[in-house]
Amino acid sequence: MNNIVKNNPLEDEAIYIIREVAAQFENPAILFSGGKDSITLVHLAKKAFYPAKIPFPLLHVDTGHNFPETIEFRDNLVKELGLDLRVAYVQDNIDAGIVKEESGRYASRNGLQIETLLNAIEKNKFDACIGGARRDEEKARAKERIFSVRDDFGGWDEKNQRPEVFDMLNGKIDFGHNVRVFPISNWTELDVWSYIQSENIPLPSIYFAHKRKVFMRDNLIWSVDDNIVFREAEEEILEKTVRFRTVGDMSCTAAVESDAFTIDQVVDEIRNSNISERGARIDDKRSEAAMEKRKQQGYF
Repeated sequence: MNNIVKNNPLEDEAIYIIREVAAQFENPAILFSGGKDSITLVHLAKKAFYPAKIPFPLLHVDTGHNFPETIEFRDNLVKELGLDLRVAYVQDNIDAGIVKEESGRYASRNGLQIETLLNAIEKNKFDACIGGARRDEEKARAKERIFSVRDDFGGWDEKNQRPEVFDMLNGKIDFGHNVRVFPISNWTELDVWSYIQSENIPLPSIYFAHKRKVFMRDNLIWSVDDNIVFREAEEEILEKTVRFRTVGDMSCTAAVESDAFTIDQVVDEIRNSNISERGARIDDKRSEAAMEKRKQQGYF
């Protein structure tokens, strides 16, 4: 592995946090969506324990509405690194009547991931889940601690969090509680992209400009998949050159027009962009406090 030792304070901090998780918890997992942030986490974990294998399983909450390119990338990565992948399916909870699928113009399975995630944590008895959320993404995520405690029901109380002084991380929890851990919380989107560029980390193809069949709604660019994304008959199918800045459920993740075909071009585009990373995430537009409400219920 190249570049094991280098002067990168953000990388050093993230590796320190990941190693603290291994030291303080008995049964951690890495939350893996197939997006750039969780792929960066896997790369950091690989460095943290090299030359040993990553000692944590990956946990993917599969909405059944993922981009196919992301699932293909996930499976290849797991095979290449010999990782233990656990997949929890939202469809299983829909079939069991535990959650109810939405219908209509803005229907999405994004919020239905909460129950599936909490069930998976309980079933696998995970006491810590390492996630790729960053403080610059969204205001509720800015409130999270690096070690963020969840109660017996997976709930998060943003007004009752532990202080974190310097680099001292307190992983002590009561029986039934668990912790969400955010090693790249202090990174920005540009930090992540610059790190991916410098480390030459592979990503799913949807992050780079490509021609795609889409349609326009509310000034956003939606992927065409009539089995997943609701489309009115009068919403015309177009072909545009687009890429995605985030990888979420297809039903709530819009694309952006882009000519960034390479990692260097993506970094330049992000550096010069005046649009927020999650500006194309429909799930964040449901209300001003949409993310905070989901997190209080146990969301990532």
